Amino acid sequence: MDSKSALDLAQHGVQVALMVALPGLAVTLFIGLAVSIFQAITQVHEMTLTFVPKVRGIAVVMAFFGHWMLQQLVAYMLLCFDHVSRVAQ
Repeated sequence: MDSKSALDLAQHGVQVALMVALPGLAVTLFIGLAVSIFQAITQVHEMTLTFVPKVRGIAVVMAFFGHWMLQQLVAYMLLCFDHVSRVAQ
């Protein structure tokens, strides 16, 4: 395995990690922003008010995108195993 192949594999790994993490991070960001605005308006500062909606949001994201996320990760791991098998030959 040459350096170009290793760099391409690492770049693809970063892209897969970003694609898999983005839906959960986006939902958490928007829920956190909405809860923060709600807390600022009502001046209710309860810790569970920020935690519970985020957990539920992540659960919804995992329910809708979990299969796709797993497919992306498995495809990347198969690509990594393919590269390893070619190096071993």
